[in-house]
Amino acid sequence: MTEAMIRNKPGMASVKDMPVLQDGPPPGGFAPVRYARRIPTKGPSAIAIFLATFGIFSWGMYQVGQGNKIRRALKEEKYAARRAILPILQAEEDERFVKEWNKYLEEEARIMKDVPGWKVGESVYHSKRWMPPATGELRPDVW
Repeated sequence: MTEAMIRNKPGMASVKDMPVLQDGPPPGGFAPVRYARRIPTKGPSAIAIFLATFGIFSWGMYQVGQGNKIRRALKEEKYAARRAILPILQAEEDERFVKEWNKYLEEEARIMKDVPGWKVGESVYHSKRWMPPATGELRPDVW
């Protein structure tokens, strides 16, 4: 449509002759302008999140405690088994040591037979205390 038809004036007219058609608000006015910050309340509340987190944490700590009990029981079982076989292992080690010590004394007697005043098996240290060899080998230099 043309401007002339809208204003009911045929042909071209001067702008000054044309009636003023001014825009205005719609009937009933414009909707109010939203200028406040309105955050929608979607999702759980802060206390619900806190309680859920606390519950999950508590359940996890309970599971850790149960795992610790099981692990402690298994460790105690292992130690009990070791304590049960310790006398047998110690007896075997003592037997091996005596055999090795006798071999050592025989070897010492053979090597030192020409040395006057040498007593086989006597300690060269001036201590009354007997200490077993620290390495577990009586003669580490002899294979």
